Amino acid sequence: MRPIPVLIFGSRWLQLPLYVGLIVAQAVYVVLFLKELWHLIAHSFDFSEQQIMLVVLGLIDVVMISNLLVMVIVGGYETFVSRLNLQGHPDEPEWLGHVNASVLKIKLAMAIIGISSIHLLRTFIEAGGLGAPGRTSNYTAEGVMWQTIIHTVFILSAIGIAYVDKLSNDAVARDSGGHH
Repeated sequence: MRPIPVLIFGSRWLQLPLYVGLIVAQAVYVVLFLKELWHLIAHSFDFSEQQIMLVVLGLIDVVMISNLLVMVIVGGYETFVSRLNLQGHPDEPEWLGHVNASVLKIKLAMAIIGISSIHLLRTFIEAGGLGAPGRTSNYTAEGVMWQTIIHTVFILSAIGIAYVDKLSNDAVARDSGGHH
């Protein structure tokens, strides 16, 4: 083999420290989750229902971000670095068997929408009495509006990604005579 193609192909291993770094970030999220869970347990008799709901939404948010990290770590490594060779392993994720860059993009977009939805729900709950006399909030009406607009852009982007992916798959199917 020629050295330049070998070097170029081998350069994919430069991504390995990035995935290891994401594993470290995953560990930090586990610590954050446990800290928030302990906070919830310690204050379960002091907190109002709304406060408990906000902490639980925070826990769900941490889990969804953690799921996103797993998708990026496992799917990205499998797609861009090297095969994991998990065939037959009882814990192999179902989606890993048919993961490619396109599938990964759509899964990531859906995960980001889910995370954004949790953030938006927390905002709506916390800003529920926005403008009510005697009620203070960390949110302004303009801030809530921008968060809603950003969430809508995430949704439209995901629809756009899925549509372009469908067009690409349809073109591939046409070019191969209807066979993938």
